[in-house]
Amino acid sequence: MPRRTKAEALETRNTILDAAIDVFFEKGVNSSSLNDIARQANVTRGAIYWHFKNKLHIFSALHDQLHSYLADTIFKDLQNDHPHPLLQLERLCTELLVELQHDQNRFKALSIVYLRCDYSGEMGQFLEQQNVNRQRTINLFSSYFKRAKLHGHLPNDINPQTLSAALLAYISGIVIEFIRSHPAIDLDTEGAGFMRLFFRNMG
Repeated sequence: MPRRTKAEALETRNTILDAAIDVFFEKGVNSSSLNDIARQANVTRGAIYWHFKNKLHIFSALHDQLHSYLADTIFKDLQNDHPHPLLQLERLCTELLVELQHDQNRFKALSIVYLRCDYSGEMGQFLEQQNVNRQRTINLFSSYFKRAKLHGHLPNDINPQTLSAALLAYISGIVIEFIRSHPAIDLDTEGAGFMRLFFRNMG
């Protein structure tokens, strides 16, 4: 029975987070209320307070969820000691872009973070957290480029950290343009081409 209770609690928490994504996407973070989220989730405000202190806490959970998914995906991929790390990274980045085309929750969550959030006042803390997450992602990308250098696929004077920062900026730009112009950009058909342009002169 306790296990079932924990499972039900987790399901309720996830329902609230999914509802918050819908509400934040529709109204923006600043214009949304806990009542809006409770109605969308079909739960009471008390149920929300059981899991989250306030709206800021909900946004923090969504924010962490996005980065955790990216970091976990990259870390899992790095466990495969691929003989061609550049091809491995290109494939991973392409898959992440194509997944975004089909994952509505992630599309909405990224739209919220990039376009539907005012980071003034107490929301400013999330800009600091984004910088921390950015550096973590750069460090993970850097592992691929370091391996590529060991395999002789990159010149010795290439700085893996600099190349990783450039890759992250490139992908972020694609994601923002995809969100802004949706559905004008089709990552199913264009994602692989975008990434090939970045990697084509390497290795």
